[in-house]
Amino acid sequence: MCSRCWEVISVTLSKLSLRNARRQAEDYLVYFVTIVMVAALMYAFNGLLFSKEIRDLASQIAQLSMMIVMASIAVVCIISWLVSYTTHFMLTRRSKELGIYILTGFENRQVARLFFLENLVVGGFALVPGLLLGNLIYQFLRAIVLALFGYPYHFSFSFSVKAVALTLLYFIVIYLSAQRKSRKRIEKMKIYDLIYFERQNEEAFIKKSAGRRSIFTVSIVLGVIGTLFIMARGQLFQVLGTICIIVFLYGFFSSFASGVPAWFEKHKAKKYQGQNLLVFRTLTAKVSTMGVTMATIALLFTATMIAEGCGMTFRAMFVNRTAPLACFDLIVSLKEMDTDVDLYKNDKEWSESGDIIPDTTDYLRELIPTSDDREYDVYLGESDTVLKVIEEHMEYYRMYPADTLMRASDYASLREMLGYPPVSLPPDQYLIHCQPYVAQALKDWSGPVTAGGHTLAFGGIHTETFAQHYWNVNGRGYILIVPDAAAEACAVSHHMYAAKTREPVSEEQHQSLEAMRDRISGNYDVTLFVRSAAEKETASMTAMTVFPLYYLALVLTMTAATILTVQVLSEAERYRRQFTLLGKLGMDRREMKRALRRQFLIYYGMPAVPPLLIGVPFILNMGYLVEPGTMVGSGSPPVIAGTAAALFAVIYVIYILIAYESLRKNVLGERG
Repeated sequence: MCSRCWEVISVTLSKLSLRNARRQAEDYLVYFVTIVMVAALMYAFNGLLFSKEIRDLASQIAQLSMMIVMASIAVVCIISWLVSYTTHFMLTRRSKELGIYILTGFENRQVARLFFLENLVVGGFALVPGLLLGNLIYQFLRAIVLALFGYPYHFSFSFSVKAVALTLLYFIVIYLSAQRKSRKRIEKMKIYDLIYFERQNEEAFIKKSAGRRSIFTVSIVLGVIGTLFIMARGQLFQVLGTICIIVFLYGFFSSFASGVPAWFEKHKAKKYQGQNLLVFRTLTAKVSTMGVTMATIALLFTATMIAEGCGMTFRAMFVNRTAPLACFDLIVSLKEMDTDVDLYKNDKEWSESGDIIPDTTDYLRELIPTSDDREYDVYLGESDTVLKVIEEHMEYYRMYPADTLMRASDYASLREMLGYPPVSLPPDQYLIHCQPYVAQALKDWSGPVTAGGHTLAFGGIHTETFAQHYWNVNGRGYILIVPDAAAEACAVSHHMYAAKTREPVSEEQHQSLEAMRDRISGNYDVTLFVRSAAEKETASMTAMTVFPLYYLALVLTMTAATILTVQVLSEAERYRRQFTLLGKLGMDRREMKRALRRQFLIYYGMPAVPPLLIGVPFILNMGYLVEPGTMVGSGSPPVIAGTAAALFAVIYVIYILIAYESLRKNVLGERG
């Protein structure tokens, strides 16, 4: 072929590519918008990787970069599948058009190049607004991370060249890997194969089998078993449960087209009731051509629910483990081990040896200036009277053989330090100070207790935050406040030092405290809590786990919803012809709208129901595995499960509304 002919063909291919890319973006607007959003999320998280401010926090979030990279690799794989699936779907829908191009004189490789350029142009056009939107999302994420660590945020709209380059690299990998298979297929296909490609693809999925009805029933049973297994404790059960759930999803959707007709054969009255025949005949025909795809979408939705639930559970766990202790800025607890060392006596020989700090309290006061502090002992009672009551009414992790006690004078000083209202304790009574979840178990308790040879009557319960969540602090979930003489007649459980500091404990001071703990750990079981360090640790764990999990969950939801929406909108013309015929046969528009709405809701509901039935129990079970008293309030398992389902529903409903409005307009010719 002459050079002039090649030039004309190249120009023609370029014009066709641009025209078809524009038409493709219009026809598959939801797909285009999703790619824009994915590009934005990729750039936003890549921006965190290369942010100087985030790098300055490296000592606190050293693993954040690795977690973002791992999440990004997973996202690239997911989006590669989305682009590959959508590209194959477009090829199926446009196979006749591409076959006609070959009939008019184009070569297969030229048509393959044309199709490749079209999709590449769509990706390129999606990348530009994606980067602009991504910069805004990056500013939002950056503000959250800095706020978590207590650093000031200043808005600065500037692009990171490295983040742009990495996002571009991701897109090149995604589109090259996704388009490679379609390009090779077009190059090898004959004209006949292209023209009838859509029909051949459909016939491959409509094959019937008598065994599929049994698979339909067995898959449901496996789904129930898998959900129960995945909720059970033990790695083996969870692996088996995961396998059962995967088999259930693929078995259910692959056999749905056979299972539903079989059910209607046994319930013929239902078959012809209302619009059932029309709705389910259309639905089974659709699902039979994409059973594997529907199962994969349901699996993605299940992963979305679990990712969201895990993110919220981890966040609640990090925060709620710190909050009960955060009433104090500094807590040091020392439980004597098998040693003759006396914590509160100075000894010149020990001091000179440098192996141990004999007067820990003086050292702490010298190291960290305080506005108020208290040195006191926690005692071990003579019986486990209250402990038994708690264990009878709730799951409780016993950490002491008997009830723990505190002197009334120490309790009064600590309440004053924390700004709580003063309480009075008569010499013949005791109080219980406990966490709210323990108070529920003790709401009907008012019995006496014995301490130091004194029998004491019940005087009331208080539930303010009082550092009762760790071991060797102010009791594990609860403590009995008794008269000083009663407590002093009992054995000491551990020594305590609690303080309110004038300034937050610095990193250097925290390191000195850690060094002190290392020096005395041979003689004491040491519990060290530094509020500022704990808050930074909570922020670090949140950034490293919650952000990547939400990133994955959002991309998974958009990917699955996009595939469903592209599928249903591609059938608009067929639906229009179907409802036009039904109108000629006498069906009024109200019935048409009702039938279309039912088909639409069932189609979108099918892949969403199994993930909810699986994900919600999984999230509930995961939350209840955490130690008692942690998952409370807004972090309770029911609240987390409901919030995860609601977040998933919000994103999903947006896609549903967009698709329904578009379908109603195209099929019934209605607006608004």
